[in-house]
Amino acid sequence: MRKKKRKAIGIIFAFVVIAAAIAGSNLYNYYFNEDNQTQVETNTLLQAIDNININTSRNDNSHIRDVDALYEDDGTNVVTMYLTVRQGNAGEGTNHTWEEVNSHSAYYYDELGIPRYKVEALLQVGTEEGIPAGNLGYGRTAPNATVQIRGQTSSRNYQKNYKIKLKENQGNWNGQTTISLNKHQTDGLRFRNKLGFDILKNVDQLMSLRTQFVHLYVNDLTDGSDDGFEDYGLYTQVEQLNKTALRAHGLDRYGQLYKVNFFEFFRYEDVIKLETDPEYDVSKFEQYLEIKGDSDHTKLIDMLNDLNDYSISIDEVLDEHFDRENLAYWLAFNLLTGNVDTQSRNCYLYSPKNEKVWYFISWDLDGTFRTKENELLTRSDYGSWEKGVSNYWGNVLFNRCLKSDSFRKELDDAILDLKENVITPNRISELITDYRAVVEQYLWDAPDITYEQLTPEQYDEVALELPSQIEENYESYLASLEKPLPFYVGEPAIEDGKLLMNWDTAYDFQHDDVTYRAVLSRNSNGDDVVASYEGVWTKFSCDVPEPGEYFLSVNAIDENGNSQECFDYYEDAELGKTYGVLCFYINEDGTIDRYTVVE
Repeated sequence: MRKKKRKAIGIIFAFVVIAAAIAGSNLYNYYFNEDNQTQVETNTLLQAIDNININTSRNDNSHIRDVDALYEDDGTNVVTMYLTVRQGNAGEGTNHTWEEVNSHSAYYYDELGIPRYKVEALLQVGTEEGIPAGNLGYGRTAPNATVQIRGQTSSRNYQKNYKIKLKENQGNWNGQTTISLNKHQTDGLRFRNKLGFDILKNVDQLMSLRTQFVHLYVNDLTDGSDDGFEDYGLYTQVEQLNKTALRAHGLDRYGQLYKVNFFEFFRYEDVIKLETDPEYDVSKFEQYLEIKGDSDHTKLIDMLNDLNDYSISIDEVLDEHFDRENLAYWLAFNLLTGNVDTQSRNCYLYSPKNEKVWYFISWDLDGTFRTKENELLTRSDYGSWEKGVSNYWGNVLFNRCLKSDSFRKELDDAILDLKENVITPNRISELITDYRAVVEQYLWDAPDITYEQLTPEQYDEVALELPSQIEENYESYLASLEKPLPFYVGEPAIEDGKLLMNWDTAYDFQHDDVTYRAVLSRNSNGDDVVASYEGVWTKFSCDVPEPGEYFLSVNAIDENGNSQECFDYYEDAELGKTYGVLCFYINEDGTIDRYTVVE
């Protein structure tokens, strides 16, 4: 594969120059201040950026950079939003009640294959005293937006997250026409998402997004009555990453942008196809990658073809298709913050239109720094192989990257840079102090106190302990480099009166000799043993036990005694997650059914 020199993204340099000039003359604040919110005004600025074409070449050491002027307001003040909802019409799919909108999770719509219910809404932005003249929605009575629930797993919570979409030519708020409000009911601190994006603002190698605390009031007119505004408590608004946001951050709005729903960078030939392919199915495609930009998937397919071609070295693939700095720092950020749920989702893939290079952009950061809270709430998540680089071993891209000595060196350098200069205990403590001054005004009052999982004493304990998790996460990273890597257990089978069990070979960075310890038990904790094995082989067998439920645990141990569990795990409503265990059932007819985790 021949390495080609990449050209510059002219728009990036153009935006930086313009933003700096505008910020200096206070025009930047004019265009993006909520007091000046017409779509025409915002488009004037953005069109000026688009119209400038600086044909500057860049060498292979150049990288995209965020626009610092976007973050002049630190977002720790609270914006008050008033949302008046009413039924609309069938043509726009807004002929629903507010109760209907809030009664179902995303899985309900997925199962039925229907769009999420939404309602008409009037969004007004102001203060606790009301809507100042000139603000979005001032003096309005007619709807200017639609609203629906947002999120996937979080949509099961009682307190919903909302997506408010302003209608065309109905103005904007801070240059945004899609407003995402996140409740973070399962985040006991209620500020982890904002913390993550505020950290990213100071990571030069990565993009961040604007965030803002929002106090939301809702007046429900869909039930036929007007009872006034109801207090919905505190939310965190996170800038929606779309074409408008790409422009605002100096990126190419005509480029490819995918929201990663579940994607482990396999080729997925049966689904990842060009739009022109007769067998292309956009709904199946978006189960993996949600299309937010240009729908030409040629670059994506080219990258996946090379990545899954093991005759091409991973360093060649990285040099051709990725920004190595961006990739190393994105992984380093997630490792240091303990942002575990990023193995195959919760991020965006972005590529400028006329470049081959792909960049990672973070999304959904409320899973950061969870260790202490999980401990207090007896949650078993974020343990075992989910700590350190082993968390990413099942992803083709990161699996291949981590086998590269040069990439591991880049990752190590990135982690040390962030740990020493950006993600420091002092800086995190300062941010937490600022957030608590805002959040706790609302958290210990209705409605949020009703659904808060921590007591005030536990809240204080978690908040004070959080900065120490930086070092804990770093130590987990170092330890994960010494252990064998996790592996998958194969399908058990019955042949000639024997139960056959097998598993993949465990990789070891130091190329140590690895032995395996396997235990077949009648329960998940392994104390009712049916058969066991210890040795260098990746399989063993035993007489077929009687029909019933069985658990196979497999550990890999290197010559220094470092142990790693298999990827498989079992979840119990009371016991939580048990790592390193495959659950399966032997049926009366001799067939075997494997337990699968359904999220």
